[in-house]
Amino acid sequence: MAYVIAEPCIATCDTACVSVCPVECIHGPLPIDEIARIPEEERTTRLARLQLYIDPESCISCGACEGECPVNAIFDEDELPAEWGHYREINARFFAERARG
Repeated sequence: MAYVIAEPCIATCDTACVSVCPVECIHGPLPIDEIARIPEEERTTRLARLQLYIDPESCISCGACEGECPVNAIFDEDELPAEWGHYREINARFFAERARG
């Protein structure tokens, strides 16, 4: 996995990163267009405990998403702060569970 989305994304789910991803590897538990329509002032309640995720199998490590994230939630795997290290597994698990359907 090259990039990881960590804790600052929770209840924010800003979709700016999605629009710059050239391989469409950023997904959420809700459809991205649905998330984008939620007003910013309603996100902390409507998106509580939700975040976006980067698919470790399709990420090409371009870094385009990192600079677009307004809450600085996206990190190169090697630069992921230690306190958010478990988000590597959280991102990977999201896609593993999604594949099982």
